[in-house]
Amino acid sequence: MYRPQEDSYLLAGALADAGGTKGAKVLDFCTGTGFLAVNAAMLGASSVTAFDINPRAVFSARVNAWSRRLPIRARQGGLDQALRHGPFDIVLSNPPYVPCDGENRDPRWDAGADGRCVLDPLCDSLPTLLTPGGFALIVHSEFTGVEATLSRLRDADLKASVVARSRIPFGPVLRSRTDYLYSSQLAEPGALTEEVVVVRADRPHTRS
Repeated sequence: MYRPQEDSYLLAGALADAGGTKGAKVLDFCTGTGFLAVNAAMLGASSVTAFDINPRAVFSARVNAWSRRLPIRARQGGLDQALRHGPFDIVLSNPPYVPCDGENRDPRWDAGADGRCVLDPLCDSLPTLLTPGGFALIVHSEFTGVEATLSRLRDADLKASVVARSRIPFGPVLRSRTDYLYSSQLAEPGALTEEVVVVRADRPHTRS
């Protein structure tokens, strides 16, 4: 768990721009401090369920919800638990997505060799997590593979597109991973910035 960073703010802005939150049933998966859950509730969601595997994150999300008297239920658990509480009109996620070499992995942000060990199962589950006509907003780095995300979502019969982008300097975590990013050719040697994107996935009202 860590304080909201640029990626969380980019996703919050995309949610505000998307509309449709008022009266919606929302899931914030990998909630961290509950920042996105709070944003959804303040935009008028009828209910917000926030999941994280980290008990400290769940406690923080509960405190943030309670202090604002918002209709947020923060629960400890992963994707299997989230699926049991669905479907949802809107799914939000800022999952761990930093590629790593497997040594000294930190589950708060590290996500395997390609950064997709949380992202891929989430993408595959969205047809079940979402109500017909519902949508998801997911934020991650270019180093995680934007086209891979779009292709995976489209293969699941979802409409997918990038709806927000921002180029930002490497933070402390990526600066500590530069050797791996360069050697694995995920980043150009010497690169010190990354593009963060928000991907939107829509479930059709009816299956084709």
